[in-house]
Amino acid sequence: MGETLNLTPSESLTVTENTPAALEVEGRWGPHGSPPPKHFHPDQDERFEVLVGELHARLDGTEHVLAPGEVLEIPRRTVHQMWNPGEVEARASWRTTPALRTASWFREIDGLHRSGRVGANGMPGPLAYGVMLSEYRDVFRLAGPDVLLRPTLGVLGLLGRARGYSATAS
Repeated sequence: MGETLNLTPSESLTVTENTPAALEVEGRWGPHGSPPPKHFHPDQDERFEVLVGELHARLDGTEHVLAPGEVLEIPRRTVHQMWNPGEVEARASWRTTPALRTASWFREIDGLHRSGRVGANGMPGPLAYGVMLSEYRDVFRLAGPDVLLRPTLGVLGLLGRARGYSATAS
């Protein structure tokens, strides 16, 4: 298998293929998870196929529970969340098309974890995410009114850069 990256204290992925056409990974979600922030990908589609366990997904407000063998397609610009509230680890194949800079986004988040630049909850703080979300708007955006989010993230990004956070923007 390829490179393994940590996204949260209980969520990781292993890259299985990374070409301009698609990023393919095997995602792992630890048990007792909660929904991540609502987000969307402006120019990418995602496809999840559950391999082990059960994943919960919310697309545009509708919740889905996915068992092994079930597939969920998430079209670009669709607000969504994916998590594992169950008792056992869940695994899924996860394909993002086109790949764009998604692997770089994942590496940046993993780098924060590896460098210890996370809070007591194991997650990067708002200044780190301000830098990241400003830099990677092409592949990941929080759901909400852009007229409020964009300036707020811009200020957090400036403060984060002043505190030493950076994105390599590869």
